[in-house]
Amino acid sequence: MKKDETPQDPSGLNNFTKEVCYAVDESGKYVTQLSSGWEVKSDALGITWDDINKKVEAAKNAVLKGELSPIAYYIELRVMDLTIVSAYTGFWKWTIKRHLKPSIFNKLSNSTLQKYTDLFEVSIEQLKNISLNA
Repeated sequence: MKKDETPQDPSGLNNFTKEVCYAVDESGKYVTQLSSGWEVKSDALGITWDDINKKVEAAKNAVLKGELSPIAYYIELRVMDLTIVSAYTGFWKWTIKRHLKPSIFNKLSNSTLQKYTDLFEVSIEQLKNISLNA
């Protein structure tokens, strides 16, 4: 593509980042050019964020019903999985799975909760009560 034809379609990442593309300049040489995106990529990104938002809402509902602990909500909200949470907290995956049970979560010490709050960047009070974040 030519340098002046680099796509600049709006996307969900407009305010955060631009993408480097290769284009041909006026003299026929390849150069890098910043692009804010193109329609197809923007549509795909929108579908992905819709899916993430549905997972967050489902996790929130499960927490409010008492089926899961608030940790499940924050894992979805921060777009993480058990491997990532394990790596940052130092807990084994099976331990995190136990912490997803409300009966276990309610018995966790503040020092254990602090590892989660550091990761999710919330206070212990916010971790225990997800309605403070809504």
